[in-house]
Amino acid sequence: MNQREYLADLAYVHSGEWPRIADAIRKKQQPYHCMKHENYITIADEEYPDCLRQLRFPPWVLFYKGDISLLKQPMITIVGSRDLCAYGKQMSEMAASILQEKYVIVSGLARGADAVVAHTAMACGGKTIAVIGSGLGTHYPYENEYLYEQIAENGLILSEYPYPTGVRKHHFPWRNRILAGLGESLIVTQAKENSGTMITVNEALNLSKDVYCIPYPMDDVHGGGCNRLIEEGAGMVDSRQQLIDLLEHN
Repeated sequence: MNQREYLADLAYVHSGEWPRIADAIRKKQQPYHCMKHENYITIADEEYPDCLRQLRFPPWVLFYKGDISLLKQPMITIVGSRDLCAYGKQMSEMAASILQEKYVIVSGLARGADAVVAHTAMACGGKTIAVIGSGLGTHYPYENEYLYEQIAENGLILSEYPYPTGVRKHHFPWRNRILAGLGESLIVTQAKENSGTMITVNEALNLSKDVYCIPYPMDDVHGGGCNRLIEEGAGMVDSRQQLIDLLEHN
């Protein structure tokens, strides 16, 4: 068994759980061979993106459906709330429609901002990568089923969890480190105070990546997290032209 097969088998045996795989590697456990239902790359492969090697916990294996070559193109991550307000939806659409001209748009395929930016990028003729928190055999949330199929056909879906793995709550914040790692920069279109989006922001900052936020009116609870990040030093994007400038300066 070569290293590539070894890592993939460990991922199947341990349901993609990073700490359990790391412990198995340390103990030199020999897993049984598992039948794979999807394509995959491992940290031992040349196709594995260098940007993810910079993570504190780089995924051992990335299972995928779609065009793996997109990982070699410039990428930018756009995140926001699952419960988008009208302004947040408008800003998500604007960011994706402009930035798709240069970048592959990376998102998480959740409802809200993730779905909006992925749909917008593809509608404008761009490409998108979705990083999900379950195996490729689980299409979650169900309302994004059609979008899932579109991305699988025209973009790329990634997961560190093997095909049969279902939805588990702790996978989603863990997944966010991959979102932060893939994008050259991070755009936040809507975030409340103490939003789960802040996990992705912190990961991006730990990687010394630029974070840009859409500002919100004073006392608007939908964007309190964005305003706080701007106050703490994140870049402010308050016009279409500033998004266009990102295409030229990044």
